[in-house]
Amino acid sequence: MTEYLSNVLWTEDEIEFRKEVKAFCDKEIYPIADELDAGPYPRELIRKIGKAGYMGVHHHKDAGGTNRGLSYEVIVAEEISAANGGLDMARMATTTLYGMPLTKFGTKEQKEKYLKPVVTGEKIGCIGITEPDVGSDVAAMKTRAEKDGDEWVINGEKRFITNGSQADYMCAFVVTDPSVKSKEGMTAFIIDTKSDGFSVVQDHDLLGMKSARVSWLKMEDVRVPPGMVLGELGQGFKIMMDELDSERTAIAGEAIGYGRTPYEIAVKYSTEREQFGRQIRMFEGVSFKIANMAMKLEAGRALTLTAARMYDKGMKITKEAAIAKLYTTEAAVEITNDALQVLGGVGYTTDYPIERFLRDARLMTIGGGTAEILRFIIQREVFKELKSGLI
Repeated sequence: MTEYLSNVLWTEDEIEFRKEVKAFCDKEIYPIADELDAGPYPRELIRKIGKAGYMGVHHHKDAGGTNRGLSYEVIVAEEISAANGGLDMARMATTTLYGMPLTKFGTKEQKEKYLKPVVTGEKIGCIGITEPDVGSDVAAMKTRAEKDGDEWVINGEKRFITNGSQADYMCAFVVTDPSVKSKEGMTAFIIDTKSDGFSVVQDHDLLGMKSARVSWLKMEDVRVPPGMVLGELGQGFKIMMDELDSERTAIAGEAIGYGRTPYEIAVKYSTEREQFGRQIRMFEGVSFKIANMAMKLEAGRALTLTAARMYDKGMKITKEAAIAKLYTTEAAVEITNDALQVLGGVGYTTDYPIERFLRDARLMTIGGGTAEILRFIIQREVFKELKSGLI
């Protein structure tokens, strides 16, 4: 692992925290990182992560968290992802994707019952946004909720839901008023997955991220009792956008982890492997790849930490989160691919985990906002700055 003691980007407390998380990963995750790929992740491992405090670093203390901030979450994301990407995708889906809407918009009672057990790792959460016909265009959401007395009755499907078949609770985004634009008529609900009418259509067989479970879910006349609306009626789109900023920053932290381990393997291998009578690191075809990997990792960390620091200060980070997520996820694909190339034929085997990281990394230029959508968001925010006189 890169030494951070002299890195001016991180506080001493963050450096010590990283060492602590790395020690946990060395003990609990690295020894089983390859076998975890058989999936699904063992719930006991999530409990251990929760007990260690790594599910709640950016949750308030009244929800069982430590309230240390998103900067600490990206440390956890990087370190666990450097061991096994799918495991951290599952952890993040429960603590960030599901958890952050509850910690920011939930009532005291909702946090006590539906967030605290997730922060401790005793329960699993997921977020329900994507649908069979709805991906980037979330305003086209088709899942509906209709009022029936004090209860809401929900019908619809959610697809590509990380933790879907494993989750105890889902934070689902649903249209409650189809007479207005869905951005104004969308509401967030907390749904107990044991509810009648809630079912798992299937777990998707993925190219990578095999430690996690990504599911297709169906809700048929699922009755949601009073007190399960998150935030206010019609506030769903706002809650979703707030969640996506923290999610994208955390994913950027993960992407650094996906790239870091293959990079470290490639660096070491380039000094051990000899061809034509010398170490392959002596050839520019190899050493320049190493240089590019190092540059991308360091640039990615700086972009990610900038977004996290701004978020922790309560600043708007839509552009910064999109930049961090876009840059690091594309860099992770490039780094893992170049690392495999440095190792040559042996890199294509399962003797080394690089092929696993390459498969895992490829998903994240899609999930949490595609590379194309993120470029659209970035340019949109840039021209907003121009219009407001900031450029």
